[in-house]
Amino acid sequence: MPELPEVETVRRGLAPVMEGAVIARVETRRADLRFAFPPRFVERLTGKRITALSRRAKYLLADIDGGEVLTMHLGMSGSFRVEQGAGEEAPGAFHHERSTAPAHDHVVFELSPRAGGVARVVYNDPRRFGYMDLIERAQMETHPRFRSLGVEPTGNALDGALLARLFAGKATPLKAALLDQSLIAGLGNIYVCEALWASRLSPSRAAGSIVRADGSPGAACGRLAQAIREVIARAIEAGGSTLRDHRLTDGSLGYFQHSFNVYDRESEPCRRPGCRGTINRMVQSGRSTFFCASCQR
Repeated sequence: MPELPEVETVRRGLAPVMEGAVIARVETRRADLRFAFPPRFVERLTGKRITALSRRAKYLLADIDGGEVLTMHLGMSGSFRVEQGAGEEAPGAFHHERSTAPAHDHVVFELSPRAGGVARVVYNDPRRFGYMDLIERAQMETHPRFRSLGVEPTGNALDGALLARLFAGKATPLKAALLDQSLIAGLGNIYVCEALWASRLSPSRAAGSIVRADGSPGAACGRLAQAIREVIARAIEAGGSTLRDHRLTDGSLGYFQHSFNVYDRESEPCRRPGCRGTINRMVQSGRSTFFCASCQR
């Protein structure tokens, strides 16, 4: 499933085309995705201007004039493709390859951009776990999909003190606590593994164990908060969780060079300087966890 950095990269790629554009036409090529489209979906969008494109957790949010928000979730395999003039672009760089098969093009937005001309934004989703909805902006904070979302992991609000308040008294494993979207919104399996390795913390350790008895943050709280912010920031800067090397015309490594320290590296040597450990894999709550037992405690 695409994680926060991938979704943010998609948002940045779509914003120049979508923000300020008028939705001239909408085509839905099936009655549903993961869920049915909301009533009068096409009618409510046609002729409306997109005033802003933002992100909350793993959701893309397109504000349209009139007060509604087009909310879009990529699910397991969803992606967008921008067709403009003779060119085509698929914003985002994902760990697992995205489909471009026309059979999986389920929604098409035809836009009249500010600069003139027409662009098409196509939503492709082979597994159809993604979904779209229309929600009144005034109701976003109380809507069932958004009211329980926790703090974003991209700003200074996420610090050691906040983690101490969230994790105090929790016996649940640290990894499970970090994946709880009601605590921290947008963290997924890949970057939780990476942040725990960066902060030298075991994914099996009880979340409450990094909080002092009086409820104040232990040193591990500060390390973990910093690691989360830095891992997410680096991944966004790298364009998501791509593992391929993109080379510029002069042969130098370009924007999409990115690799993981632990994720998907089972049985490989730990990359921490001075550590002689090996990356292990275990399953927690049905998901693969990658970690180094030698340096993560």
